[in-house]
Amino acid sequence: MTSILGISAFYHDSAAAIIVDGKILAAAQEERFTRKKHDSRYPHKAVEYVLKFSKLKLSEVNYIVFYEKPFLKFERLLETYVAFAPRGFKQFTKSMPTWLREKLFQKNMLMKLLKEHDKNFKDENKIYFSEHHLSHAASAFFPSPFKEAVVLTADGVGEWATTTVAIGKDKDLSIEKEIHFPHSLGLLYSAFTYYTGFKVNSGEYKLMGLAPYGEPKYTSLIKDNLIDIKNDGSFKLSQEYFDYATGLKMTSDKFHKLFGKEPRDSKKNNLTQFHMDLAASIQKVTEDVMISMAYSLREEFNIKNLCLAGGVALNCVANGKILEKKIFENIWIQPAAGDAGGSLGAALALWHLELKKERHVSNNDMQGSYLGPSYSQTEIEAELKNINASFEVLEEKDLIEKTAECLKNGDAVGWFQGRMEFGPRALGGRSILGDARSPTMQKNLNLKVKYRESFRPFAPSVLREDVDSWFKINTDSPYMLLVAEVLDSKKIKMTDDEKKLFGIDKLNIKRSDIPAVTHVDYSARIQTVHEETNSKYYSLIKKFKEITNCPVIINTSFNVRGEPIVNTPKDAFNCFMGTEMDKLVIGNCFLDKKDQNQNLKKDYKNQFELD
Repeated sequence: MTSILGISAFYHDSAAAIIVDGKILAAAQEERFTRKKHDSRYPHKAVEYVLKFSKLKLSEVNYIVFYEKPFLKFERLLETYVAFAPRGFKQFTKSMPTWLREKLFQKNMLMKLLKEHDKNFKDENKIYFSEHHLSHAASAFFPSPFKEAVVLTADGVGEWATTTVAIGKDKDLSIEKEIHFPHSLGLLYSAFTYYTGFKVNSGEYKLMGLAPYGEPKYTSLIKDNLIDIKNDGSFKLSQEYFDYATGLKMTSDKFHKLFGKEPRDSKKNNLTQFHMDLAASIQKVTEDVMISMAYSLREEFNIKNLCLAGGVALNCVANGKILEKKIFENIWIQPAAGDAGGSLGAALALWHLELKKERHVSNNDMQGSYLGPSYSQTEIEAELKNINASFEVLEEKDLIEKTAECLKNGDAVGWFQGRMEFGPRALGGRSILGDARSPTMQKNLNLKVKYRESFRPFAPSVLREDVDSWFKINTDSPYMLLVAEVLDSKKIKMTDDEKKLFGIDKLNIKRSDIPAVTHVDYSARIQTVHEETNSKYYSLIKKFKEITNCPVIINTSFNVRGEPIVNTPKDAFNCFMGTEMDKLVIGNCFLDKKDQNQNLKKDYKNQFELD
């Protein structure tokens, strides 16, 4: 038996994953345990979890692999500061002490941290270092259902690479092309995240959600000044408009002059049509780059399958456009596409590329991405009793029927079942559910449960066999990483007066038979639900379909704004009592808000640092 522990840490979204004889056993992000969103610290609790799940002590693990190479990253930072001198001196003096004290000698630091798990762990020769983009590419290709694929990775920056193309064949994977820092599609998108007043490395998905409220008026301005896009999708950024290479902010004064405003201060200024148009514009540019690359790669390598990873692969709108244009016959996207997934990719890369182990292609290596902790019915009941929760225990059939009726009646339901998801999306393990047919549910969930911006869209969970009866797509989308339009037959045409509305005024227009999951451009971020990977969630939606004739429900992550997705039954109960959620279902326990002790209410509006 050969075990490999993968670790990603020290930038954002630290995580741990473990594979045994090439099989993915467990993976989780540190934030879920520490309750600190995007926690970047060494993933002590995540490592503890994956070791416990695999029934291994750290000293029994054969290999430990870190997801990137610190020396290469240090080389990039040093060369960047020299190239931009004297502009980067302030940032240089700020970052160098940490590098010289800790990061440059990461093997020593890792040894010290790893010993905290097991004092018998002594062999530093067990520690390996992968490359950042190779880890991403491995996380996308090796669990994919393809024997051969083009693997496109795009993110902010790894060591040097910001965009890479790899070719995967059976157990082999090699990077063929790279675009290097400071030219980065991820950092370009993050620059607009910063400029529109959202938090970098956290708010990019908000920018994507805001885009349909605007018009892409600034696309030409961006292409003429900020980014030079070649025919094959490769690109260069004009560095005088940015400050991320050397400064402490993303954009420069020249960037602000180009668009005529200073960056938005989210505490002082509301979003305007200007910000919505900017969001639409940078989204369009991102799609254009990704589509150009896809066409070019399909032509160059003549391979019919595409795998995607890196933070840009979480841009499900761009993914949906690539799928819609049928550039590749099949697309597979790593559900933990960001840095967290690097922990898993590093472990898989070591297994196949370093140890030369054969690969057995399967449709379910990721197990639906349900790779986190789970709780037995006994553990759930004990924890709920300990916090004085009031609950009833139901047989599964009765639980499904009662929950489906609650959804039909307009309740917001917390749904906590099985293993926690790995990656940023709740997929029916740690979810808040609602009726997609309700014209008020989207706004109510945002403002009363999630405590977040009203413009944010919700995703539909739909039975896989029914997806093409409601949406313009007929492919698996289990990880909520593809966007497609609602079918024309389900749309409600806008009146002439409604068409004249701008920005957020568009929000309350009923656009389809499932308005709560239909974005203002008639799109939806789709999750197909499969009986093989999540039978209880599948049964719930099937029962909902029986009583409503609609196989679609709202699925949003079980948390409030700024909070990581819940991990334990106690986390779930606290979130339930801190919001206007109506019902909570944990395992076979059913909780009604009206039955709870009112002294257990929480103030969740101000509990977490806003993202």
